[in-house]
Amino acid sequence: MFNLFGRKNRASNIKPPRGPGDTIRPEDAAYLREWAANKSFIEAYIEPETLVNEMSVVVVSETGEFVRRRIGGPKGIDAVAKLLGCSVYDVEETGYPQRMRERIERDRILRKRAEQLERRARFASDESLGDAGDTDK
Repeated sequence: MFNLFGRKNRASNIKPPRGPGDTIRPEDAAYLREWAANKSFIEAYIEPETLVNEMSVVVVSETGEFVRRRIGGPKGIDAVAKLLGCSVYDVEETGYPQRMRERIERDRILRKRAEQLERRARFASDESLGDAGDTDK
């Protein structure tokens, strides 16, 4: 029943998506190459591996646009540097560039404004429908 002295259960068949020594996937490499093709100035920032995420790269353009892709492991750093031909930084040492943070904040503000306009338009249409039904005034 408890099998205290017997053999342990077999190892599970669950495997990580790829080993820690692997490099960037071909589809991720193609996407990064295509994304960077029409950008004039780009830099790459390596994000460390965590319990939930593989090692990844954030590629930032001069306007603050950015894209994030998994690179698998340390071999992926060299692959990204060779693929994009840009400067590569460790985000833990340098942090993210200011232009990226400003772009994120600007996009957040624009998204909030669009949501407010949508709510106001919806509120105005609800008000006009409510006023049309009132004949006592």
